[in-house]
Amino acid sequence: MRSRLHRLLIAAAVLVVAAAGVWLVVALRPPRPPDIAFAPYQDAYSTKMDFARLEHEHPFTRAERARITPRSLRALDQEQVNQLYARLTAGPIPDGPFEGDLFFPKGASGHGRLSEIAGGLKGLGVQLGTITTESLGRALWKGKVFYRDQRILRNRIDDLAILKPVLGDTGTIPRVSVDGERTWLLFPAKLYCGQSLLDGRRESIIIDYAFSDDLPDYREIPDFLAGRRGLEIRDEIRMVRPGFYLGRAYANGAFLLNFTLENTTLADRDTDAFVQARTVTEDCWTGTQRTGA
Repeated sequence: MRSRLHRLLIAAAVLVVAAAGVWLVVALRPPRPPDIAFAPYQDAYSTKMDFARLEHEHPFTRAERARITPRSLRALDQEQVNQLYARLTAGPIPDGPFEGDLFFPKGASGHGRLSEIAGGLKGLGVQLGTITTESLGRALWKGKVFYRDQRILRNRIDDLAILKPVLGDTGTIPRVSVDGERTWLLFPAKLYCGQSLLDGRRESIIIDYAFSDDLPDYREIPDFLAGRRGLEIRDEIRMVRPGFYLGRAYANGAFLLNFTLENTTLADRDTDAFVQARTVTEDCWTGTQRTGA
C-alpha cells in the first residue's frame, strides 16, 4: 500500500513539474501576430495607405476581431497597430472594472518616452525621487474602472509604493473593493465621445484628465500628475470586440504609448454573439464609411 502511494506521489509530482514546464514555455514564447490583413508599407510615410482606402481594401470580419488578443498585439509594429485601430469603431462606452496594460510595439522600447514628452519630470514641481518613467507609466495604466452613467473613470492602483515619493503618507487614501479585490482608485478622468487624434473619420471614446480637478474624490496629490498642470494625459479607445478595447495614450499632445483594456467576463459572455452579427451599441459617431466585411 505504501509503495503504491509512493508511486502515486511521484507521478503527481512529475505531472506538476511537466505542467509548470509547459506553462513556462508558453509564457516565454514570443507572441504571434493576429491573423488579419495589413496594407503593405515601407519606412517612408508616403508609402503608408490612407485609412479610408485601407478600410475599403482590407475590411475586418467580426471573426477576425474575435481572434485578436492583448498578447497578440505585442507582435505588431506601430504602423500595424495604427492600421488595426483605424478599422475599429468606438463601440459602447464601457462600464465597470477593466484590467489594463500598456505595450510598446515590436521594435520599440519606449525607454524615457514619458520624460521626453513631458519635458522632464522635474518640471512637474514635485520630488519624484527614484521613480522611473516606465514604472510611473505602469502605475497609471494598471487598470481602469468606468462609471458609464456618470461619464467618469478612475484608475485602479494596486500598489502605492511606486507613488510614495509623491504621496508621502499613503495611510490617508481610502482603499475600496473592486471586483472582489481591495485596491486604490486614483487619477479620475472625464468620459466623452470625441475626435480621434489618429483617425478623424470617426469618433473614439475619450478619457480626458485635463479638468479632472472638479470631479468627486479628486485628490490634488497625486491626481494632478495626469492633469493639465502635470503630464496632460489624454487617452482614446475603440472596441476590438465586446469587453476588449485598444487604446492610445497622449501626453502633452504627443503620442505616448498603446494600451489595452479587457473585462474577461464580458468578453466570454458576448463575443460569440458578436461574431454572429449581433447589433453592437455605438455611443459615438461612426463616420460615413461603412465598416466590416
